[in-house]
Amino acid sequence: MAIQWKRRLAAGLVLAVLPLIMTAGSLHFHCEEVRAAQVIKEEKGRYGCLTWPQNLNAVRSEVEIFKEIPKDLRADAPIATAIYRNTQVYMNSLMLDMRQLPGKEPLFYRVRSYDLDGHPIGPYSPPAEVESALFKTERNAPIPHNPYGKGNGSVLLYPVYAYTGNPNAASYEIEVTSKYPENLHGFSPSVHRIYAAKTELTDLYDDAPRTGTYYWRVRGMDSTGKPVGEWSLPQEIKNPVKHWKVAVYGDSISHGGGHLSFGPADLAYSYESYLDFPSINLSQSGDTSEAMVMRFEKDVLPFSPDYLLILGGTNSLRAGVPAADVISDLKEIQRKCRKHGITPILMTLPPINPENIQKAFNEPTYEGWKASFAEVNAFIRGEVHIDTAAPFEEMEELPTWLALDGIHGDWNMKRMMAEVINLEFPKVIAGD
Repeated sequence: MAIQWKRRLAAGLVLAVLPLIMTAGSLHFHCEEVRAAQVIKEEKGRYGCLTWPQNLNAVRSEVEIFKEIPKDLRADAPIATAIYRNTQVYMNSLMLDMRQLPGKEPLFYRVRSYDLDGHPIGPYSPPAEVESALFKTERNAPIPHNPYGKGNGSVLLYPVYAYTGNPNAASYEIEVTSKYPENLHGFSPSVHRIYAAKTELTDLYDDAPRTGTYYWRVRGMDSTGKPVGEWSLPQEIKNPVKHWKVAVYGDSISHGGGHLSFGPADLAYSYESYLDFPSINLSQSGDTSEAMVMRFEKDVLPFSPDYLLILGGTNSLRAGVPAADVISDLKEIQRKCRKHGITPILMTLPPINPENIQKAFNEPTYEGWKASFAEVNAFIRGEVHIDTAAPFEEMEELPTWLALDGIHGDWNMKRMMAEVINLEFPKVIAGD
């Protein structure tokens, strides 16, 4: 299943997770990305990026801006006199047109997080001055979120381009170029364009593997397709074709993302980011075990890894593909690995939750999935393997507090999987 997150879902599951707010280091996360993109900071910029601490358990956030703090302020109720309110914010950042806000007096803001059912996750944040969390710019363009190449789990063969949308944009065009674009302003395509696509969401899954050095940027459009502002400044991604000791090969569970509002560009939702060692992520959202066999030569061999961590078959089994067929695919991947001097390390499949999958994606699950998963995992446990399903073995179905959508683990589940890999991987390679 490709995680093309539906950021405007209004109904679904009950959220049952412990509250978690990212540490203060996340407060300026997107603003740091703005600096990295060389956006000019100006005291009187017409646009501002408002940023707040990231809540990994939220599906969306509400932001309200007001002129003064009411004497009867309540942490559980909106401010009636707020001059700005946005209840459909799906990142921990928001781009504002400062010309639409009063500029002669201090403004304040606060944020409240919501679950998928539209229920608040706790109270509003304490009021804070807008200026304290605002990064100003004259550039009317989306603000890219570009975490790639910045630590463990941040090298993806199939990138996802994520960004904070600019004011009044209803959709976006993403452009990928082979060289740094020659036109940094306007909205015309670059002569170096190698790929482009449009979306109404604030992220885009690239369906092609990207290697070498390339660049991406994004621009906004209105409901008729006319430009809103200009291109963002280009973001560089370096993914050299080189030897890697460890590569990860799988579907969307390994590609990253979860909780409906987080994608692979949100590294907290990637188990690779919690590993004690670097790896390249060769996973592709939506893959079946058969698809993993088919793209092996194209996507694995160029990186000649010593070890290939393989987690695949979930999409096949939940669709009713016989366990024997998935086992055959895994054996074929093992054979291809050994033929090319790669050590295959299979990983067991965590359970799923068909009811939550149905509610989140409106997709049915094969009724005999439990027996199929058990058969495939029994095979895997007889091979060189890491038992990533072990922490969830006593669970008949994956609980909502570990995976809101029933299949893609949330940040806590991804961290649990990584803990198992960190513990077992050294033992596996020691016995190689």
